[in-house]
Amino acid sequence: MIVRRDARRIALGTRYIGGNGPVMVQSMANTDTRNVKETAEQIARLRDLGCEAIRVAVPDMEAAHALGKIKATAGMPLIADIHFDYRLALEALKQGVDKLRLNPGNISDAGKVKEIACEAKARGVPIRVGANAGSLSPDIVERYGGAVSEAIVESAWEQVRLLEENGFEDIVISLKAFDIEKTVDAYARMAERTDYPFHIGITEAGRVWAGTIRSSIGIGILLYKGLGDTLRVSLTAEPEEEVKTAWEILKSLGIRQRGPIIISCPTCGRCEVDVIGMAQEVENRLSGVAEPIKIAVMGCVVNGPGEARDADVGIAGGRGRGMLFRHGKMLKVLPERLLIPALMAEIDDILLNREAGGTKNAHE
Repeated sequence: MIVRRDARRIALGTRYIGGNGPVMVQSMANTDTRNVKETAEQIARLRDLGCEAIRVAVPDMEAAHALGKIKATAGMPLIADIHFDYRLALEALKQGVDKLRLNPGNISDAGKVKEIACEAKARGVPIRVGANAGSLSPDIVERYGGAVSEAIVESAWEQVRLLEENGFEDIVISLKAFDIEKTVDAYARMAERTDYPFHIGITEAGRVWAGTIRSSIGIGILLYKGLGDTLRVSLTAEPEEEVKTAWEILKSLGIRQRGPIIISCPTCGRCEVDVIGMAQEVENRLSGVAEPIKIAVMGCVVNGPGEARDADVGIAGGRGRGMLFRHGKMLKVLPERLLIPALMAEIDDILLNREAGGTKNAHE
């Protein structure tokens, strides 16, 4: 059983981070924030996939001025990503953002940090102190002999102390690197210092295939250790892929459930039906389903019935035909061409019965 770290509770809009609340799925829009329509449309797509907080880049004052209009339609907490110019943070707060993300060292003037902290505190807006291995100050790197985990921790901690000195404690911390071991070690070290909630991820993880593997291992280790209150999967891809991957990581660890879990067997010489095609078709047909449901798509009867017993519904093929199961009980034997339609009908029946019984989506 995974035991979550006991992090303090920080308000985020109408939600909260930490305090044993659900691990929140976050992503970042890759649109031009100045283009309100395009940004709002992307946020809506991400929201439908289960994104629960969205970060947007704020490169200049024009982008900062657009934040209020974006927030009006976001339907989730809006986070402003601020670098270098403290005035962008102040304008983002005026526009009503729900959270700021600051990178240690980017705004080095203590007086300007104080101004941000005072305004954020007055508005009840938390600040994420986000330290990345690739953007540490030269002083920190020299002091620790490189961008090691201790350097990442100290970089973030210096900013935390500066905020605390100005009476600000609504803080979320992130400590990211491309290197998994370095990232995990940094979070473990910071957990010994403070109970501020953590935003976790593996930064610059790469393209979809390799990046998903790297992120799943790194984020999975952190979550298994109970470290993590919000997460972002950082991929060189559209943010929709980040959200889908994040949910699969949470589902795989049994931390949260959203949408289908599809159990499908590896191919082997015993397969006598197109199990690859069937599994892909089922996945495509259920892409818009948010309700948790476990489905088995098996290529033969060796493992099929056993796996289907653990699933809400499943099919197991063999020699051009197959069996339809529901909660481990065989319902019928059908030709291969009828297996998918029959499976989808059973899934629809299960979901309709749940809806009639008032079952809530697990991500609410």
